[in-house]
Amino acid sequence: MADKKKEKKSEKSKPSPEDAAYFPRLKKDYRERIVPALIKEFKYNNPMMVPKLEKIVINIGVGEASQNVKLLNNVVDELTIICGQKPIITRARTSISNFKLRADMPIGCKVTLRQDRMYEFLDRLVNIAIPRIRDFRGVSDRSFDGRGNYTLGIKEQIIFPEIDYDKVEKIRGMDIIFVTSAGTDEQARALLREFRMPFRKSA
Repeated sequence: MADKKKEKKSEKSKPSPEDAAYFPRLKKDYRERIVPALIKEFKYNNPMMVPKLEKIVINIGVGEASQNVKLLNNVVDELTIICGQKPIITRARTSISNFKLRADMPIGCKVTLRQDRMYEFLDRLVNIAIPRIRDFRGVSDRSFDGRGNYTLGIKEQIIFPEIDYDKVEKIRGMDIIFVTSAGTDEQARALLREFRMPFRKSA
């Protein structure tokens, strides 16, 4: 009986095969290739000094939501499909009479991705979605905020293959903010470049 109890305890303590096998490709790439590359480029004394991607925030504004809540529900559904995570509703902080906007009215939605979902989204964005942009010539490398964070504007949600074009009611853009631990824009730019962010080549 004692032996059987020990076997049951050992089985419970072991991670499931799915948990043990799953590891995002870009997360592994960061540890094995990107960290050594950045240490070499910036001469960091400690691997802990190497900048990392902390989170990705995707934001979609829906100005018409104040008149038609159904439009916002559709956008929430689309963003959920793209990110694999339920967004939160963003609301107006103040009232603006010219736009018929009252405080606390829903005006959009956003989702914050961390850890594995963050790496999964970045992988799909860089390798699948961005290359689908029409007449694509690279993304701007000037949209850094001076604190190591980068904002990428996407004009059409249909670049994501998860979105069924036939079910889209309206083409919408989104802002994708990459929040890093980098102390400077130069370091953040190098980090995203190593993640294969297709920055536009300067003339």
